[in-house]
Amino acid sequence: MNAIIVLIIALACAVTFQFYKGRKLNLLLMRHYLNEIESVIKPLERDYVWLGGYVGYKGMYKVSRLKGVETTLTLLPRQSMLYFPISLITSRHDKLYLIFKLKFKSGGEVHLIQRRYFRIKPKINESLSKEIVRIENVEFEASYNNRSLLDDVVSVLSSLPNPRNIKQISIHSDVFYVFMKPEPENVKAFVKKLYEFACELSSHK
Repeated sequence: MNAIIVLIIALACAVTFQFYKGRKLNLLLMRHYLNEIESVIKPLERDYVWLGGYVGYKGMYKVSRLKGVETTLTLLPRQSMLYFPISLITSRHDKLYLIFKLKFKSGGEVHLIQRRYFRIKPKINESLSKEIVRIENVEFEASYNNRSLLDDVVSVLSSLPNPRNIKQISIHSDVFYVFMKPEPENVKAFVKKLYEFACELSSHK
């Protein structure tokens, strides 16, 4: 009986320790990603919605070079010792979603989806041309109706520090969408390349 009580106390202490340690780490990551992204896009106005306190946030920005930028960051539940191992199976990693709203339509539709990443693939227009694109040993399923625009996207992907971190890129009408795995050491380089590309797209009437 005493052994069970000791085990329960030890477990409670471990859960409490992990909560404070994981909460601190997630808050540091949120602050870091927020600062790195905003240092690139230099927002004129900003608005935030916090997602569950330590899970992440959604940022909505007014910028000078685009109609707007939206970011959504969702982090693994590092504060939960019991759920964190499960999340490594279900969610796998932290996730950053970027939506760049262009001032003008892009003149084409392009989707690049990393092969074998999605359990359920995003729905893509079946009438688009399709091919497999290989970038630094990472395969992407490309769907497009503008070859030149596809080549531009591939060029941007190839210039990123680690293209494997990109899980999906989509350009349709006046929206440039990116879903990626963020990493503290290179998120600024990723966002800078993607933001500059979005501004180039937005400058073409």
